[in-house]
Amino acid sequence: MEHHQMVLVLDFGGQYNQLIARRVRDMGVYCEVHPYTLTAQKIAEMNPIGIIFTGGHNTAYLPNSPKADPDIYKLGIPILGICYGAQLMAHQLGGSVSTPSQREYGNTAMTIDSDSVLFQELEREQTVWMSHTDYVDKLPDGFVGTARTEHTPYAAMEDASRKFYGVQFHPEVEHTKNGLSIMRRFLYDVCGAKGDWSMDSYSQVLIQQVREQVGNGKVLLALSGGVDSSVVAALLSQAIGNQLTCIFVDHGLMRKNEGDEVEAAFSGRELNFIRVNAGPRFLARLKGVTDPETKRKIIGEEFIRVFEEEAKKIGNVDFLAQGTIYPDVIESGAGDSAVIKSHHNVGGLPEHVDFKEIIEPLRMLFKDEVRALGTALGLPDYLVWRQPFPGPGLAVRCLGEVTEEKLAILREADFIYRDEIAKAGLHRSIQQYFAVLTNMRSVGVMGDQRTYDYTLALRAVTTSDFMTADWAKIPYEVLERVSNRIVNEVRHVNRIVYDITSKPPGTIEWE
Repeated sequence: MEHHQMVLVLDFGGQYNQLIARRVRDMGVYCEVHPYTLTAQKIAEMNPIGIIFTGGHNTAYLPNSPKADPDIYKLGIPILGICYGAQLMAHQLGGSVSTPSQREYGNTAMTIDSDSVLFQELEREQTVWMSHTDYVDKLPDGFVGTARTEHTPYAAMEDASRKFYGVQFHPEVEHTKNGLSIMRRFLYDVCGAKGDWSMDSYSQVLIQQVREQVGNGKVLLALSGGVDSSVVAALLSQAIGNQLTCIFVDHGLMRKNEGDEVEAAFSGRELNFIRVNAGPRFLARLKGVTDPETKRKIIGEEFIRVFEEEAKKIGNVDFLAQGTIYPDVIESGAGDSAVIKSHHNVGGLPEHVDFKEIIEPLRMLFKDEVRALGTALGLPDYLVWRQPFPGPGLAVRCLGEVTEEKLAILREADFIYRDEIAKAGLHRSIQQYFAVLTNMRSVGVMGDQRTYDYTLALRAVTTSDFMTADWAKIPYEVLERVSNRIVNEVRHVNRIVYDITSKPPGTIEWE
C-alpha cells in the first residue's frame, strides 16, 4: 500500500504466519504475507520498512529447504528472523545451524545477555515459547548473541549495524510473556514505524481503490447476509453508489428475522437491492433428502440457478464482487493469487453471468479487521458481529429431512439460545454457538402427560482460528435458563443436550 508504511512477512511454512501479520497490524503498521520465493528486486519495489522471516518446520542447511533470495540482505532493510527464520539468516550469512541432542518445546526460561534494542526495559530473566529442533551453534560474522537458554546458546542474536535480528523463540504467541514488546521494539525502534495504519484510514484508501478500479462500470454482488458479503456491500455502496446491484437470495433457511434484518440494513444505502424469496423452491428440492452432502449440493446448485436467473434480468455487468478475505488468499497460495471461493462453499461461480473481472476489496483483511471495517462503514452490530453461519443455513443444523415444521422449531430454539448468551454477556467471548435439531425423539413428561418429541442439541465453541476448537464452558445457570425457556416456549422439544466435543475429533457443525 503506497499510502501506508508496510512490513513484509516472508512465509517459510510456519503455522504462525497469519498471527505474525495480525500482531503487526494490531500495532498500527500495515503488513502483508508473501511467499519466501519473492525476489529481492520485487521486495525493493514494494519498499517495506522491515521484513520478518517466519518460522517453519524445515532444516536450514539442507539443500532443498526453503531459502530467501540472498540479495535480500543487500537491500539495507531491517530483518527480524523468527525460529526457522533466524536459523536461515544465520546459515545464509555464514553461520552454522545444527541439530542438538536436547530439543526445546513450550515455555522456556531465557536469560538476556545484552542491552539489545529488542529487549529494552525488560527484566534479565524472561519466559519465552520455544518450538524448535535445530539451533544456531555458530554466529555469522558481525553478529553477537543477545540471549540464551539452558540448551540454546543463541536464543537471540543481532547485527545491529545492519539491523539484522534473530530470535529462536516465538514472540508473536501469547506464551512469550513480553513477545509483543519485542516485536514493537523491532517495528518502531529498528524500522522507524510511524503507526499510520488504522481501519478508519484504510477504509478511505479502499473506497478510493474501488472507484479507480470500477470507474463507470457496473458491479454485481451475491449478498448472503454474512459478515464478509455485507461489509463488501457497504464498502461498494459508499464507493460507487447505484453502480452496485446486490442480489440477496433468501433460501428460507436463515435464522429468525435474518432476512428482514439484512434487507433493513441496506434499505437506506445507495445501491440496487434485490431480495429473492425463494424458500418454497429450496424446500421443494430438499423434500425427502436426508444425506448432509446431498443437501449441501442441492442448496449450492439451486442458489446459483436463482442468482443466474436474477442476474440475467440485469444484463451484462463489468465486475462480480466477492467477499474473499486474507486467510483465504494466504491459504490458497501463501500470497499468490487467491483461488476463487465457491459461493457458500458448496457451489461454483455462476456460468451464465457475463462479467469481465472479479473484484475482491477485502482480500487483504483478516476477519476481525473485516468486522472493524464494517463498524467504520456504519453497519449495525447485529450484522457486523453476526455468528458464523454455513451457506446451506439451518438445513445442516436440522438433521435428517428438512421440513417447514422442523425449521420453525429450530428457528425459535436457536433464537432463545442466542438471546440468553447475549444477555449473559458471553456473545463476544464465544466464537460460535447455535442449536441443532436432532432427528431423535424421546419420551418426556409435560403437564402430567407423556410426550414423544424432539431432542435439541446446543453447541458452543471457543477458537482462535476455527481449525481447532474447544467446547465452551458456559455457566450452568445460563444453560439452565436456555433449557427452561426452550421447553416452555418452543413446542415439540422435550429434551435439551449440550455438546461437549472438541474439534478434533468432532467438527463444529453437526452436518
